Amino acid sequence: MMMKPRYLAVAIGLILSSAAQGADLSSSAIEARFAAMEKRLQLAESRAAKAEDRATRAEQQVKQLETRTASNEQQTRQVAKTAETTRQQTADVAKRTETLASNAKSNSSDNSGFKFSGYARSGVIMNDSGTSTESGPYVTPAGQTGGAVGRLGNENNTYVELNLEHNQTMASGATSRYKVMLADGQRSYNDWTGATSDLNIRQAFVELGSLPTFTGPWKDSTLWAGKRFDRDNFDIHWLDSDIIFLAGTGGGIYDVKWGDNLKSNFSLYGRNFDDLKDDNNDDTRIENYIVTANNYAGPFQWMLSGLRAKNNQDRENTGNRGTSTAADTGFHTMLAYHGDSFYGLREGTSKTALLYGHGLGAEVKALGSDGRLTDDAGTLRLATYGITPISKNWSIAPAVLAQQSKDRYVSGDNYKWLTFNTRLIQQITENFELAYEGSYQYMDLNPQGYSDYNKVKGGFYKLTFAPTFKVGDISDMLSRPEIRFFATYMDWSKELDSYSSADSFGTDGFTAGGQWNFGIQMETWF
Repeated sequence: MMMKPRYLAVAIGLILSSAAQGADLSSSAIEARFAAMEKRLQLAESRAAKAEDRATRAEQQVKQLETRTASNEQQTRQVAKTAETTRQQTADVAKRTETLASNAKSNSSDNSGFKFSGYARSGVIMNDSGTSTESGPYVTPAGQTGGAVGRLGNENNTYVELNLEHNQTMASGATSRYKVMLADGQRSYNDWTGATSDLNIRQAFVELGSLPTFTGPWKDSTLWAGKRFDRDNFDIHWLDSDIIFLAGTGGGIYDVKWGDNLKSNFSLYGRNFDDLKDDNNDDTRIENYIVTANNYAGPFQWMLSGLRAKNNQDRENTGNRGTSTAADTGFHTMLAYHGDSFYGLREGTSKTALLYGHGLGAEVKALGSDGRLTDDAGTLRLATYGITPISKNWSIAPAVLAQQSKDRYVSGDNYKWLTFNTRLIQQITENFELAYEGSYQYMDLNPQGYSDYNKVKGGFYKLTFAPTFKVGDISDMLSRPEIRFFATYMDWSKELDSYSSADSFGTDGFTAGGQWNFGIQMETWF
């Protein structure tokens, strides 16, 4: 067996070492030594081979461990990535679930099922002698052309509105809404008033919205048809005066969106005037049709309407200058601003509108309701109001109405009036407040003998104090229900008593010189 060089070197070293010690070795002894040394070398070689084998296996195990570690790290990263994706998907599902739940709740509470709502006011009023008295927001001669003076402590009627709605959301997302309004107005204090009731169905209409086949500007629009008040009417509640009141029977479409802040509503309404007698003494039915485009750009509103009532020109009005024929056409326009603050000065709300109408459009408030307007009739009206808190316990709501109408019923007539009104609310407790209202109206009326009305000029004022109980938000001037006691003092220029023998002023017990009215009234809506 050949010895490896390193082992040979060891053997030679041992021999030389022995020689150096001076030992006289025989050949047999040397051979024995070589044999023993070879045996030991073989044993060392075996041990070295085993060590190398163990080292090789160890290296392989290390490499395998490194491979498994790298694989584990990659798997760990993949697991972490999968976990993150799962978390994100879970969050998305939770968000969608929350949205669906919110929509379901909204659809359940606001857009589906039956709803009942209503409005009512009722109370008793008397003068300081404990007898009946005249009252009403339109009690002055200017009231005949829409000159309201304020309703607090100045009403003696019972008026009720009952609304029933059914709303439905289809699987496609389309919605439907059906509404009917039953209303009654009554001036009798009796418990049973069927013989004098004005019971009436004032509204009955259907709306269809979110139609899946509608796209572009029509995507979120709402179709409607039936008998209704226009959705976008608005008023000055404490004057009981609409700024614009469009109503009748017809159809239209709301919320045609041309852009983010630009939309339009289009409608056709029909109304009826009094029937006219023809040459054969037969009744001719006069129907008035109103086509309206209501346009909104942010807080601004521009309304434009055209009116047509065929054969209405056969109607004649008589005055000092002879007869004037009624109009069979007309137009109406309104520019309004709907503010989300008190005229940009402080928190609150405000609305301002400028209205103009010609011919059949010269009744600028209750559009299309007056069939006696002449071809030359022209009316200009300004309306503005606001509501704002002025301290922790005080709120104020001023309003201004002004109007001039010329050639309204007969040639040369002129109706001018201006109303200033302010309501103050003082909060005493969470359920009790004191309400104060003051109104002043100046009027210059020259009817030119129409309906035997006389030319008058003068002023009217009203002051009301009303302790009020309520259970809603006491800081909200328009929250209801409430029960109010009131004391009202009013007076006016004596000349106004002669305007007409058919109006309130100048009647027995209701003449210039001062009037006190007392009473109690409730008002609610929901």
